[in-house]
Amino acid sequence: MNQEMRITPEEIFGKIDHTLLKPDTARADIVRLCEEAKTYGFATVCVNPYWVRLAAEQLSGTGIGVTTVIGFPLGASTTFVKIAEARDAIASGATEIDMVMNIGALKSGDADAVKRDIESVVLACRGRAIVKVILETGLLTDDEKIEACRISKAAGADYVKTSTGFGPGGATVEDIALMRRTVGPKMGVKASGGVRDLETARRMIAAGASRIGTSSGALMAMSGKGEGGY
Repeated sequence: MNQEMRITPEEIFGKIDHTLLKPDTARADIVRLCEEAKTYGFATVCVNPYWVRLAAEQLSGTGIGVTTVIGFPLGASTTFVKIAEARDAIASGATEIDMVMNIGALKSGDADAVKRDIESVVLACRGRAIVKVILETGLLTDDEKIEACRISKAAGADYVKTSTGFGPGGATVEDIALMRRTVGPKMGVKASGGVRDLETARRMIAAGASRIGTSSGALMAMSGKGEGGY
């Protein structure tokens, strides 16, 4: 049995950020998202900042975290705004912050600005929330992906993440492997964008992903029934 097949559905579910970021999301959708997370044992739910308080209330006492997105989806907010967003989200109950890197600054060769932006959010979250940096890999060359990973690690982030789901492309096995090689074995790597089934999730985890961002978690869980899962 190869490495991918040894990854059970339950192991995958425990790495999933169960995601719902659509602009027309309503209260009932968030409640259902949280119920699914409780049913299947997902790591967190990932919601827009407006819904953090509701999600935190729904998941209170379960051990399931609440992820939200900052500087989303373009990464072009000022650092001041990203800090304010992060602090407000944490006050509302967020336990994990997925911030979009300043992509334009990276493309402009301003590595110092990119690092300061990430460091500032990390400092605002220190001791209170995990920070994941969304690179939007579909917009980057391989050299830029490597640089973005190195900057994120040096800035003290906990994870690097592939995509917002709103940009071009999504997670690929090649990008996950590249990111893992760059950040080393200890830093988190999140595969997000286009991960819609157990087979794809397994490939991402085998390549080095330690977290999976997907809006298809419930469908994946249902398909896992045939493998002895839920």
